[in-house]
Amino acid sequence: MRAAAVQLNATGDRAANLDRADRLTRAAAADGATLVVLPEKWSVIGTAEELREGAEPLDGPAIGWARSLARELSLDLVAGSIVERLKGDAGLANTCVHVGREGEIRAVYRKIHMFDVDVDGTTYRESELTTAGEDVVLSAADGVSLGLSVCYDVRFPELYRAMATAGARVMTLPAAFTLATTRDHWATLVRARAVENQAFVVAANQIGSHPGGMRSGGRSLIVDPWGVVLAQSPDREGHVLAELDLASQSSIRRSFPALAHRRPDVYERPVAQTVQRADQGRIGTEDGDVQEPAVASPAARSWR
Repeated sequence: MRAAAVQLNATGDRAANLDRADRLTRAAAADGATLVVLPEKWSVIGTAEELREGAEPLDGPAIGWARSLARELSLDLVAGSIVERLKGDAGLANTCVHVGREGEIRAVYRKIHMFDVDVDGTTYRESELTTAGEDVVLSAADGVSLGLSVCYDVRFPELYRAMATAGARVMTLPAAFTLATTRDHWATLVRARAVENQAFVVAANQIGSHPGGMRSGGRSLIVDPWGVVLAQSPDREGHVLAELDLASQSSIRRSFPALAHRRPDVYERPVAQTVQRADQGRIGTEDGDVQEPAVASPAARSWR
């Protein structure tokens, strides 16, 4: 499988963004890509008002374009994420759509983790605009299982472990990582998710300035199951390409079977919180008594 991560600089102008995505996706296909991943909010990015105005249903122009192009080029297109206008009065979602080679919608994933943070002097409150998804979603391309995620999701290893144990061999990550977090965290997080799940990660990031004063850091990359960076984009629009050696991945999983060595039976047990008493040389509480196990947090119980 030859995969490409497209890096682009989207704005609030949907028509211009569609033209940009079309040009870059065609360039990736011309280089032999059979799986192409676009960034988060590639169709419209900007202020809350611009995102609301640019929101659309899954039968809108953005996914319509993706379906048409995937059919024309006979490729699997993970159409980044769009701001989806949900049916009825359900609001908006940050939605990733995998379109198959015949132009069919193969999977729809709605971002689970909302980006409600303060970073680099800017406040982000994604939950005020979009509703969090509830489902972990896998798809398939050429018989290879794909795990779908979006941007901030990469900070939650539980999600990626759930995808890996469900069979995912390739993880796709459309993103609009901030400039600050791209520089300091992006590659580390992507490589960590690849190594711990012995999976390929195809991570497509936005680049440059966006309306509303936001900036994305680029450096889109493709990482193999050993954590080797197969390709990384320079700081401009374009695409990076890499062959995903599935036979090598199978070999790694056989010879270094970390996924098979998991102990979910242990992880679900109550967590005993203890301290080492230096003066007694024994494990106990600060009062010297053995402490009853504490109940693990939901996050700890969910780790697989």
